[in-house]
Amino acid sequence: MKGKVYLIPNFLGESASEYNFPSENLLIIKSIKHFIVEDVRTVRRFLKRIDKSINIDELTFYELNKHTLAESVPSYLVPADGGNDIGIVSEAGCPGVADPGADVVAIAHQRGLQVVPLVGPSSILLSMMASGMNGQNFAFVGYLPVEKSGNIKAIRQLEDRALRENQTQIFIETPFRNAKMLDDLLFALRPSTRLCVACNVTCSDEYIVTKTVAQWRAAKLPDLTKKPTIFLIGK
Repeated sequence: MKGKVYLIPNFLGESASEYNFPSENLLIIKSIKHFIVEDVRTVRRFLKRIDKSINIDELTFYELNKHTLAESVPSYLVPADGGNDIGIVSEAGCPGVADPGADVVAIAHQRGLQVVPLVGPSSILLSMMASGMNGQNFAFVGYLPVEKSGNIKAIRQLEDRALRENQTQIFIETPFRNAKMLDDLLFALRPSTRLCVACNVTCSDEYIVTKTVAQWRAAKLPDLTKKPTIFLIGK
């Protein structure tokens, strides 16, 4: 019998483990000896955080990130052919969602392996839930262009789609550029467009606020420096 491929959500920050980590996940994780990860150090900390008794030295880690050669990825699933379960762990949130884990999951399906997603936090879905915007029709579009002209153009295109189709537009930015992104949004968007800023979701300093752009322009802006943030535009 072939092993299963488990998609294991990671914490979004320093929130209490019992707050967003089901106990059933721990039982599964403790049975796994092979992990596909973005960064080994991050996952070592994650495993020790959920259970200090886990013997890290008994585990095998395969790194999957921008430095990984595409031809190496299929070999990561070889242990499953021998009946060993494999865990895929993201840097934060859910594997396969805004995450390179999707590539190895696609290969797992091609090879007939059972893929099992575990319950855990997703900043994208939690932000959508808390935004008050249309949750029947939404799109996650990842990162916008870095250069200002391209960023402003992309913002206005997303706004047009949000208003025309009543489709909530969700995107992220590298944490150190959050303040610039918020400035660009307030410059480019129409006053009546709704904007949600969701920062450090599930953490003790969680901040999720939705206002019209006009209201944002008149308000004191939050400090988003180096804090994981989700931005949502809606009608």
